[in-house]
Amino acid sequence: MLQIDTWKRVLIWSVCVIGLLMALPNAFYTRVEQSNDAKAAIELGIDTPEMQAEAAQWPNWLPSSLVNLGLDLRGGAHLLAEVKVEDVYESRMEAMWPEIRDALRDERATVGTIRKQESAPDEIRVRISQPEGMSRALEVVRGLARQVQTLTGVGATDIEARAEGDTIIVQLSEAEKLASDDRTVRQALEIIRRRIDEVGTREPTIQRQGADRILIQVPGIGSAGELKEIIGTTAQLTFNAVVGPRGSDPDVSVAPGQKVVPSLDEEGIYYIIDAAPVVTGEELVDAQPSFDQNGRPAVSFRFNTSGARKFGDYTLENIGAPFAIVLDDEVISAPVIQSHIPGGSGIITGNFTVEESTNLAVLLRAGALPAGLDFLEERTIGPELGQDSIDAGKVATMVAFAAVLVFMALSYGLFGIFANIALIINVGLIFGLLSLIGATLTLPGIAGIVLTVGMAVDANVLIFERIREELKSARGPARAIELGYEKALSAILDANVTTFITATILFAMGSGPVRGFAITLGLGILTSVFTAIFVTRLMIVMWFERRRPKMIEV
Repeated sequence: MLQIDTWKRVLIWSVCVIGLLMALPNAFYTRVEQSNDAKAAIELGIDTPEMQAEAAQWPNWLPSSLVNLGLDLRGGAHLLAEVKVEDVYESRMEAMWPEIRDALRDERATVGTIRKQESAPDEIRVRISQPEGMSRALEVVRGLARQVQTLTGVGATDIEARAEGDTIIVQLSEAEKLASDDRTVRQALEIIRRRIDEVGTREPTIQRQGADRILIQVPGIGSAGELKEIIGTTAQLTFNAVVGPRGSDPDVSVAPGQKVVPSLDEEGIYYIIDAAPVVTGEELVDAQPSFDQNGRPAVSFRFNTSGARKFGDYTLENIGAPFAIVLDDEVISAPVIQSHIPGGSGIITGNFTVEESTNLAVLLRAGALPAGLDFLEERTIGPELGQDSIDAGKVATMVAFAAVLVFMALSYGLFGIFANIALIINVGLIFGLLSLIGATLTLPGIAGIVLTVGMAVDANVLIFERIREELKSARGPARAIELGYEKALSAILDANVTTFITATILFAMGSGPVRGFAITLGLGILTSVFTAIFVTRLMIVMWFERRRPKMIEV
């Protein structure tokens, strides 16, 4: 007999009602969007009568999450950026100098004293006082070289050393430069992706173009300048030794290997620091907003194993010395090391607001851009460009929807009408889930919904055809309905599981519009199975309990 427990009925209808309520704001898109923007402005302190009026357009007790519209439907920002890969050469040379210095110091008896000379950004020049020991000095420096870790650089080393008189010149090899360029662009691509789309549902288009360019398109961004603010901050964090007293002269002469950087909080104050950092932000594994012992906003951080070891060793050997925390070539804090700091964790303090500490933590957690970006092309795409696409998508969805409703009603009569009601609920649930996860709807996403509308009735067709077969076997209506659902279940699950696996692979391997299609297709499969197996069956059971027909026609 047909039996569905009361608690199951309540649960099924509750899911439908909640899903439709989540989808409801999308039916009043402009009104809800204006209300949400006004509420956000009020929270930031812009509390005017006009803002209050706009905020009141949508009740607070109703859900207000909307489906984001993609670049092809709503417009957004477009950028073409060129990665300045040469910036990495300079940082590599700065990081290599302490290693070269320590190696040559061990050979002081042969090479004499060593002194770093002024040099181009992509090379290191070291003068030795005993030129007769040059061959030994070159041997020591070349011994620091490592194999290039690329297929095209097999057999090559990362640095080259040569002599000019009493000076050693160290440069990156051509093979290492090519490998470094590729790594830099890949790293910049991934960091930009994490900064723009940390959750994975915003559906930006972020693609590599050529050797050193990145195309960035993000829907829903008001201007290209706003997008540049999101990705333009490098957030390069380093921890450097302070080697001179702080002062107010930015043009003070410094020794090679040192540089003058300004204080972020104290205007007109400058620090002389060692150009080679003790630890870099690349060795950070976590950064979170927090508060210091005085209750002021700060950022707590934690290093990986190698960073923790270097940080601990330096603090142990330099107790009582100042230590500069440098962000984008500005000293944000220069505390004096009071004691050994093992474990690789600490806290960055400064004159932060809560919002600034939160943003800094996000930037540090996402990682520093390995090199600067030159924006070669920037433009804002207006929403009117996507209006034709929206209209075409609406027409396609409505035609497909109407055709399916008519077909089901004509083919299966009353049972077809039940399936049509479930189909309407199904589309509502899709939009409810899209709103809940903050997904972006693109033109391919609309195609996924249209496809879902066509596929949504497949399960009902299988069930109704099984019921027809059982009725031909002279079984009673109740038993025929029950067997129809039981025997069609395996086929329904097999067909939808395989399609869901395909949608999952598309989401994992694709990007941009492909992900938009995969999201709507995957969510549509879940809601279709739910409405076909549970909602349609519940409606049929409730009708059957009320009418108790002796015969049914499907």
